[in-house]
Amino acid sequence: MQTGAEFDATGRYRYLLWRSWDEQAARVGFVMLNPSRADAVVNDPTIRRCLGFARSWGYGALEVVNLFAYCTAQPTELRQVADPIGRENDRYLANLVQRVDHIILAWGNGGCLQSRDRAVMALWGDRASIYCLGTTRLGQPKHPLYLRRDVPPSPWVQSGASWINAPPR
Repeated sequence: MQTGAEFDATGRYRYLLWRSWDEQAARVGFVMLNPSRADAVVNDPTIRRCLGFARSWGYGALEVVNLFAYCTAQPTELRQVADPIGRENDRYLANLVQRVDHIILAWGNGGCLQSRDRAVMALWGDRASIYCLGTTRLGQPKHPLYLRRDVPPSPWVQSGASWINAPPR
């Protein structure tokens, strides 16, 4: 397996993490809230879960980006940091649609912080094939860590001022 990650010079912001095991197969991108402990070599529980989903769906590579690039195991810290987004983060998020075949939104309820959910979706416009693993009670895409292994991705649809998760096909 080929692995890698891109951080800023301080190591406090992770912009991209990738794992590749079959270059001939399609690539999937997960967009989550913020990086925790995973790096170019080490997988944390969330990355292990995303890898499991990606493999079970037949993908050959996984890319992970985040609404906020600041690395912390405590998402509540994002409210206390002067710049939780990171200087280069929007560039990595915008370019995701060129690097993967499908995008899985998976940030949980924290995505509405600083309206990052909407800002990131606006970066892609209608150029992306976007899915989620269900929605929270607040209508945000569920985080993958505690979901069943057999949860299928379902299309993600924006309607007016609210997000709607379309039923699986």
